[in-house]
Amino acid sequence: MSPLIKPYPLHRSRRLRRTSWIRDMVSEHSASISDLIWPVFICDGFNKKESIVSLPGVYRYSIDQVTEVAKEAIDLGINCLALFPYTPADLKNPECTEAWNPDNLVNKATRAIKKHTPNLGILLDVALDPYNSDGHDGLLRESEILNDETLIALEKQALTQASCGADILGPSDMMDGRVGIIRQALESKGYKDTLIMSYSAKFASSFYGPFRDAVGASGYLSGDKKTYQIDCANLEESIRETALDVSEGADMVMVKPGLPYLDVCMAIKRRLNVPTFAYQVSGEYAMIESAHLNGFINRDLILLETLLSFKRAGCDGVLTYYAPEIAKLLDKK
Repeated sequence: MSPLIKPYPLHRSRRLRRTSWIRDMVSEHSASISDLIWPVFICDGFNKKESIVSLPGVYRYSIDQVTEVAKEAIDLGINCLALFPYTPADLKNPECTEAWNPDNLVNKATRAIKKHTPNLGILLDVALDPYNSDGHDGLLRESEILNDETLIALEKQALTQASCGADILGPSDMMDGRVGIIRQALESKGYKDTLIMSYSAKFASSFYGPFRDAVGASGYLSGDKKTYQIDCANLEESIRETALDVSEGADMVMVKPGLPYLDVCMAIKRRLNVPTFAYQVSGEYAMIESAHLNGFINRDLILLETLLSFKRAGCDGVLTYYAPEIAKLLDKK
């Protein structure tokens, strides 16, 4: 105990908890709507809003509908959407050529959103798994994920996304050297202001299942992703990976999943002091929502508590499917 802190009754901790305004006055951390990034799924077609069974309350939107989602985000005060495609099976192949098609779903959606809501930020994933008939984030040959060959594909994907108006690129593939390759390509082609939010500490987690359903990748994956995503046991490795990404030109870094890895968020923020984000992933969402639908928890209070836990761990922002619900709750406070 600090020598400045006197024992009871000279010090009564409950005095600082007595009323709501006192609690607010001495609160050590706070959360705001500007902390939120809203992940949104895009599907082919027109006037579509498709339910996702493993993510109740989350939908896939056709491009005409996602422009309305973008307007909702602006109205709620959410500054950024992260777009993910549900790629039709006939457009998947082992070479992942749809990834750098300027008319693929996320690129068309980016242009449409920028036309209607130009001030809304757009984050696009740089990874091959939505376009890969093998379901992996990298190119596959005889059960081996090819690192350097994948970098060539990621460079083409990133440049196409930047040309379509993406504000932030999120390399999520976990190939060695990908941030440096993408940053050099962006600089050489004149996209010097395009931000990179690297998925630097992306773990080989079991929390991603509903997301793979949402983008239509779950039925394609052969094997697992343990040769390129980080072992769940390794904190120091995640810090080394993050430091490498920053040295290669990442502006911001991300930890994924979120709540089970708050220690990683805190360690990265404290040791590297870079803008740090967490992704409250699909499995986390599904657990909270299932408990809510069964009447086991007060979802509103849980959402605010989890957001504060990210902020307490040092996160500058959070990607969460609950972004619109949290924005409404924060607006009421």
